[in-house]
Amino acid sequence: MQNFTMRSSRAFSSRAGIFVLACLLVGCSAVRLGYSNGETVVYWWLNSYVDFESDQTPWVKRHISHLFDWHRKTQLDDYAKLLTQTQQQLQRKVTPADVAADYDALKKRMLIVIDKAIPELTDLALSLQPQQIAQIEKKFESNNEKYRKEYLQGDLEQRQHVRYKKVMKQAEYWFGNFSAEQEARIRAASDARPANFEAHMAGRMRRQQEMVALLRKIQVEKPKHETAMRMLRTYVTATMVHFGDEKQKAVADAYADSTVQLSVMIINMATPQQTANAMTRLQKWIDDCRSMAGKEG
Repeated sequence: MQNFTMRSSRAFSSRAGIFVLACLLVGCSAVRLGYSNGETVVYWWLNSYVDFESDQTPWVKRHISHLFDWHRKTQLDDYAKLLTQTQQQLQRKVTPADVAADYDALKKRMLIVIDKAIPELTDLALSLQPQQIAQIEKKFESNNEKYRKEYLQGDLEQRQHVRYKKVMKQAEYWFGNFSAEQEARIRAASDARPANFEAHMAGRMRRQQEMVALLRKIQVEKPKHETAMRMLRTYVTATMVHFGDEKQKAVADAYADSTVQLSVMIINMATPQQTANAMTRLQKWIDDCRSMAGKEG
């Protein structure tokens, strides 16, 4: 089911770096926030990393607005169809293949957004000043410190508890409350996933360092727009294969597989009432997608 594969897809999206992730927020959040608020949120989120100059703000906001308009007109109806398929899945037992297919479907749609956004992201990369790149690096460090506090402090049980609570937050959003027995099963399945917190941190920092190095290279060399676009596309492609690091890829694949199994278990153990809750939640998303797709920008 998509709600749980969304967690894996968010992990995938983070590999694409700060600018790509900002665009992916269009797909993940805009329907729930409303497109006007969504544009503000994306700008605010980007600004927290970049700290835009006054002359950058107008065209950055314009690019974001155009991306939202394109996304609403061309993508939301397809999202509604995909969510409807997910509803149909809930009417039977799901399999790991079902969940893996949902993940692939989400990744495909994310790549469509990335591809659309690359020219505008290139404009942004070419406009960055040295102090803004330093600000991005500082923001990365702040985010990493938060991750360390959540996942790299305390013993293994404490780390797994934090991870389990995030799983429960997602599960309860869709299904509602769970019984003590169900929560125990979810905790056991969550804890069974690889405890690769340090490996995840290492991969995360590597991607950030590559992003910062790329932005500095663009800032110093000031390549032509087409050349800078190719550089950004190469970065995005490299993140998908963990920059050719087979060990990192193996770690990520193992974790993704274990998360698929966890998702299948949660979905299939849901009571009829919990499944009805998820169906209702999905229908709201479907209705939102269809409503927003029909609005003029």
